[in-house]
This record gives sequence, structure tokens and C-alpha cells, in this order.
Amino acid sequence: MPNIYDEEEYTCQINSKNIRRIFGLLKPHRWVWIVGIITIGITSVLDSYFTYLSKRFIDEGIIAANRQALIQIAITYGTLILIQSAFVFGFIYTASLLGERIRYELRRKMFDHLQELSLAYFNQTPVGWIMSRVTSDSERVADLVTWGLLDTTWSIMNIVTASYFMLVINWRLALIVLSIVPILVVIAIQFRKRILVEYRTVRKFNSKITGAFNENITGVRVIKALGREEENIKEFKVLSKQMYQAGFRAAWLSALFLPSVQITSAIALGMVIYYGGLQTQIGGMTIGSIQAFVSYVTFMMWPIQDLARIYAELQHAVASGERIFSLVDSVPEVSDRTGAIDPGTIQGNIEFDHVDFFYEDGKPVIKDLNLKILQGEKIALVGSTGGGKTTIVNLLCRFFEPKQGFIRIGGQDYTELSLHAIQSRIGIVLQTPHLFSGSIKENIRYGRLDATDAEVEEAARIAGAHDFIVHFGKAYEEEVGEGGNLLSVGQKQLISLARAVLAKPELFIMDEATSSVDTLTEALIQKGMDNLMQGRTSLIIAHRLSTIRRADRILVIEDGKIAEMGTHSELLRLRGKYYRLFTQQFRSEMELGYDVLREIGLTTG
Repeated sequence: MPNIYDEEEYTCQINSKNIRRIFGLLKPHRWVWIVGIITIGITSVLDSYFTYLSKRFIDEGIIAANRQALIQIAITYGTLILIQSAFVFGFIYTASLLGERIRYELRRKMFDHLQELSLAYFNQTPVGWIMSRVTSDSERVADLVTWGLLDTTWSIMNIVTASYFMLVINWRLALIVLSIVPILVVIAIQFRKRILVEYRTVRKFNSKITGAFNENITGVRVIKALGREEENIKEFKVLSKQMYQAGFRAAWLSALFLPSVQITSAIALGMVIYYGGLQTQIGGMTIGSIQAFVSYVTFMMWPIQDLARIYAELQHAVASGERIFSLVDSVPEVSDRTGAIDPGTIQGNIEFDHVDFFYEDGKPVIKDLNLKILQGEKIALVGSTGGGKTTIVNLLCRFFEPKQGFIRIGGQDYTELSLHAIQSRIGIVLQTPHLFSGSIKENIRYGRLDATDAEVEEAARIAGAHDFIVHFGKAYEEEVGEGGNLLSVGQKQLISLARAVLAKPELFIMDEATSSVDTLTEALIQKGMDNLMQGRTSLIIAHRLSTIRRADRILVIEDGKIAEMGTHSELLRLRGKYYRLFTQQFRSEMELGYDVLREIGLTTG
């Protein structure tokens, strides 16, 4: 089944609705682009008029040996050059300004909307797809509505003004020359279509190569550990070769395109010289007129090629616009209901009332869940992977909402509360902690942006992170690197815990927070957890059952249901699923300890 987020093959026709929507981005900046259109239009007219002046310079000045005419035309030319320079500055400045504004607004609109989208959107959408929309697609759309629009204006004005001056000089020869224009347009469009196909292929393979680069860089430890370097090089060579072949075909067509245009232009120039020569013999044309015609023919060739290029870019930009609009038009699956309130607190009992949930139709994850959590109670969730533990937490955080049933907080249906009211009062420490580029202090302060340095340090002390932080050369100012890659997993986890402490949450959630750390770090995290959970409703998901012995209740979750429930000792006496999980884990730890003792010679036999 094809992934809808793969780089698209451009087979669709240009959609007028999307074009209107793309150019609708100009509406708030109408005066900027109107100024740009006017300045580039005047620049184009002056370009054509300079060629006409050169005709007069030859005929009225040089051939007529009229010194006064030469001086007058030269002054006119110089004055118009200065005027044109001002207009050139004007259209370049307005185009650049307009382009930056469009890029800024597109990226801001997408980023703002991404903050509103539900977790389900990010689960279904690759990060690379989103990044391409925010970067390359916004760039392409901005270029179309700025330089694309201005280049189109410049090209059309050049063709129109050149045609006008040719008709003024000699309308018969002008019609002969203009008869070549449709042929040039057809050649340009046909070549651009074929070149575009190859460049689309190049782009497709470029995306795959970029993905291969990304995977090889992020997975470099696994690659080296498994000795996969040679296999990766072979796979990369195949992708590179395919991209090279498509790029070669595009380059070959591009190389063939220009000579085709030049040959057609040469035919037009031949007609001008032949017909102009005959007219000169009978006094119908001057030398200056022939020179002007030759210049105008050359003058018209590049605008025609530019229009073909802009047409190709229009196809790209419309596809980019569609992808951008698909993002900004995405509707969050979870959003505030009409009249949603912020009660100022989410303290109180939490109740799951006949809750059903599924990610895909026909594949239930939570089935008729009934659970009541008392204010301040510590609840532990255990069970096999895929049983539904994390989904219960996601539902409680309202990252998702029940398909059936209700979740109540303090006796009130939580869909009547605003998302901010719930999520801003929940502290979460995840199995894989995420830190942002910046200092340790900045990452802890992310929990509460208005916290003082003293409050940041106190949160670190409570979480058990202070002692290792002060051993760094810059202490709290130490940089953590991208994603916290300059720190160990345990250190990142303790900083994440400090961040949660600083936020002072009313509801605290630990999702497998100690599963990837050593025993010593686990003890530090456990101590920090105990400090944070004092007086707070807490949910703990854990594979290491030693971390949940002191929980008020332990729930064994299997196939989206509560299989067993009770305290640690109650469940052990029950000798059911929890008992088997605990004894199996305990036996594994004992066997590991025994193996260690035997290796160091402290046991016999």
C-alpha cells in the first residue's frame, strides 16, 4: 500500500482553486506587489526603448553624421539609465521583501497549527514530511508568488514592448518575426515538460538519499556494532547511481534545449537580415532598423524561455501549495469543546466509566475500562507490551479521547474542560527523555518559564540531579547538546524529572522512566519520584516491578482490560498474573546475581 506521505509523482493538472489560494497569500501585501509590478513593468519598457534608441543613434547620429543628435540621444540614454537603476532597485527590494514576508507567514502559520494538532497526527505523519512542508515547500511557494510573478510580468512586458517597437519600425517584418514565436513557445514547453519529468525523478531519489543519510547518521552506533558499513555503501551506491542517471538525462535535455532555441532564433534572424537587406536596397529600412530588429529577436528569446521555466515551477509550486494546505487544513482530533472551562485545578477523583478506545477500526486497544482513582492515590500499571498501559495514560492526558464512555476529573466530564486546563497541570517523565538544545538550566526551566534560578536549583535537588550537575565545568550552564546527546540516559532522565518537579503538577505520570537506566540511577530517580509524588495523584508504568512495591494499587493490564488489581502483597498472595511476572523477574535478577558471584569466586559448585 503506498504511503500518502511519500514524495508525490506530479501527474495532476494545475488546479485553478489552488492557484487562487496560493496567490491569495499576496492579499495582505497588495501594495508591495503592486509597486513591484509597476517597477518591473517600467524597467521592461525602458529595456525595449534602449534598443529603439540604439536604432536612432545609428540612423540619426552615426550614418547622418549629426553630432548634435548623437549628444542628445546619449544624454537621453544616460538619463534613462539612471531612472531605470532606481526602478531596478525598487523591484528587487520589493520582491525580496515580499518573499521574506510570505515565507515568514507560511512557516508561522504551519508552526502555529502544528501546536494545535493532536498526538494522532504526529503518530501518522513522518517528521521528514512535516519538515519538507515547513522548509522546501514554503520556499517554493514564496518564490512563485514573488519572483515567479515578477518574472512573468517582465517576460510578458518584454515580448509586448519588443513587438510594439518592431511593428512601429516595420510591421511586415514584425509579422514575419512574430510568426516564429509560437514555434519557440511549443519547443520551450515540450522540452521543459521532459526536463521536469527527469528532475522529478532526481527529487524522488534525492529524498531517498536524504533519508538514507539521516538513518545512517542517527543509527551510526548500531551500524558499527553490526558491521553494516559495506552493505550500506552498496545500497547507497544503487540510490546514487539512479539519481545520477536521472540527473544525466535532465542535463542532456537541458543541453539540447538551448541549441534548439538558438537554431529557431537563427532562422528568425536570417529572415530579418534577408528581408531587411532587400528593404534597405529600396529604401524601405535603415541599417539602424535592421540592427534593432536583430536585438529585439534576441531580446524576445529569453522571456519565452523564462515563461516556460515559470510554467514548470508553477507545477511544482501548486503541488507544494497543496501539501502546505493539507497541513494547515488538518483538523485536530482532540480540541476544546464549545464552552470549555478552566476550573483552576484538576484535583479530585479520576474515573474511567466504561471507556473504549481504538486507533484503527476493528482493533480495540481499551475495552470497557472501569477505574476510579482517588485524589492523592499512587497507581501502578503493569503488564505485557501492547496491553494498553500507555494508551490509558494518553487518554487521561487527553492526547486522545474515548471512542465510547467517559473520563471524569473531580466528578466532571473532562471534555468540558479546556485542554490547557488539563495538560498544563500534568507532569510526565517518559521512558525516552527528550531534552532541547541549550543549557541544563534552560531545560529544567522549560517546566515553568518564569521560575527563578533558585527554584530551578531546588527542583534539581528534589529530583536528585543537583549533585551530578555541579560536577560539570559550567554547572547549570552546561550545554546538553542536540536531544541531550552530551549526557547519559540517566542524567537526561533526572533532568526531565527536575523539569516535572519545577512545573508543580497536580497529576504526575511516570512512563517506564527507569527501564533504561542502571540500578544506582534507578535509585536516584526513585527517590526523586517519591519526593514528587507526595500528596499528588500519580500513575506509574513500570517493567521493573521493584519500583512499584509502595504503590497504593497495582493494576495488571492485559488486552485493554484490568486483569488483576490490588496492593503488591495482595497480588502476590493471589498467585495470578502479577505473581508470575514478579517471580519471573525476581528469578532472573537472582540468577544474574548468582552468575556474578560465581565469576568473582564467591560461590562454589
